Amino acid sequence: MIYYDITKMGTAKHRSGLMRVSSRLQQKLGSLVTSVTWDGAKRGFVTGKARAEVKFAASDWLFTVELFSEAERPGFTEFIQSRRCRLAAMFHDAIPIRWPHITWPQSVQRHPGYMKLLASFDRVFAISEASRRDLIEFWRWQGVQPRAEVGLIELGADFDSGDRAIRDARIARSRAQLLCVGIIEPRKNQMFLLDVAEALWSEGVDFDLHIVGRVNPHFGKPILKRMQSLKKTQPRFKLHEAVSDDELGRLYSKVRAVVFPTIAEGCGLPLLESLWRGVPCVCSDLPVLRENADAGGCVVAKLNDLADWKEKLRAVLTDADFNVRLQAGAMARPLTRWGQTAQVILKTLK
Repeated sequence: MIYYDITKMGTAKHRSGLMRVSSRLQQKLGSLVTSVTWDGAKRGFVTGKARAEVKFAASDWLFTVELFSEAERPGFTEFIQSRRCRLAAMFHDAIPIRWPHITWPQSVQRHPGYMKLLASFDRVFAISEASRRDLIEFWRWQGVQPRAEVGLIELGADFDSGDRAIRDARIARSRAQLLCVGIIEPRKNQMFLLDVAEALWSEGVDFDLHIVGRVNPHFGKPILKRMQSLKKTQPRFKLHEAVSDDELGRLYSKVRAVVFPTIAEGCGLPLLESLWRGVPCVCSDLPVLRENADAGGCVVAKLNDLADWKEKLRAVLTDADFNVRLQAGAMARPLTRWGQTAQVILKTLK
């Protein structure tokens, strides 16, 4: 039996990347797994509307893609150490440790303990080679001897469950538009993107910039303030704080490229999801993004280099033939679907 941990997903009020991963996997794993949540009062997992306590067998698996801590889940450390069943987890990133000054304080406080607890699992699926390396180096730094076997897993690119999009080459010659998707916060680097956009507009490059994402209530307010001010003076800037999947799909269908100026990622789902739509992606030159960007359909720009980003975006926006070639490269990419990701998990957790 495989039990699937949905403790946070069941109460989440927003659709973060982690919540999207959890929900898409749950959908694809379907009846082959049993969904469970942690009950702090019972100090164990429960399932179903009756919240019946789960009685694990030693041969069962508990699989989680969630972040956790003893403070959030009283008794969870003892559960892991008791080894009532086999344990598997998906590891996303070490961003709260590497970038604490721009990460939620709660996440910064939780993450070291979370990463240490992962060492006691049986299997850990890292979502990129960069994340796998960060986890192993953290254990070495902390003097932790891991029980866990750490492998790689590819996340699904089909965020909307649809088929691969066939891009019309005429998009490269229609109204020039760019799209940025992600929570509004310093790590996603939208402030820098606005600098680039305003510089291009001042130099006569005509295009619309769409930014889609909820605002990080801890770090995002200064960025939101600038965006709201820009909206009043620049009609070519469009801010969408909440959109449906259908609305997002319509934006993807008419933009020249997705822009992803992020500072740090565990994998970079917006890059994969843009390629799924056949939309080129201009992204930061980060090793974790190059794991997926180097195979085609993408343009890599130097991190926080205004001149380089202007040059790369100018080419995407004004050179129709170049844009058509990028679109063809994006559409030709073989990409993993969430159903395939689920099958890898099922095959591993036999």
